[in-house]
Amino acid sequence: MTTSSAREMPLGFLLSDAQRLIRNQFDTAAEAAGLGLTAGEARTLGHISKLEGRRQSVLAEYMNIDPMTLVSYLDRLEAAGLVERQPDPADRRAKIVRLTPKSEPVVRKIREVGRQVRDQATEGLDDDDVARFVAYLTRMIENLGGDSSKIDDCKSTRATAAQRS
Repeated sequence: MTTSSAREMPLGFLLSDAQRLIRNQFDTAAEAAGLGLTAGEARTLGHISKLEGRRQSVLAEYMNIDPMTLVSYLDRLEAAGLVERQPDPADRRAKIVRLTPKSEPVVRKIREVGRQVRDQATEGLDDDDVARFVAYLTRMIENLGGDSSKIDDCKSTRATAAQRS
C-alpha cells in the first residue's frame, strides 16, 4: 500500500470496526471468566479502576454510555459490595465512585482478560509497532481536540495498581 492510498483509507470505519471487535472479544472473555458480572458491569469496574474517585457523570461520559445505564451497573456493583458511591464534597448532589477492597481480585481478573484481548488484537506486532500505534492514536486524539491526558491518567493508575499487587 502506498502512502497516498493509505491516506484514502476509511480510517473512522477501520477504528470503529477494530473497537467493536475488541469490545465484543472482551465481553465474551469477561463473561467466560466466571466473574459473576455482566460484560457491562465488568467494563464499568475496569473503568472505575482507571478513573477512581471521579464523579458518576465523568465515568458515564468516559465510557460513552447513558448515565442511567451506568446507574444500573453501579446499583448492582454496589449491591455486590464491589463499589461505593459517596457524595462529592464539592457538590453534594453529585456522587463519587470508588472501588472497595472486595473488588481488588475481580479487577485483577478483568485486567487479565483485557491483557488477553489486547494480546490477541496485537498478535504479529512487536513492542515497537504497538508503541508507535499508541503514539499515533494519541496524536490523533489530540489533533481532534480530545484529552490525551486520560490516557496518561490510565497508564499511571495501572502502574500504581501494579505496584500494589
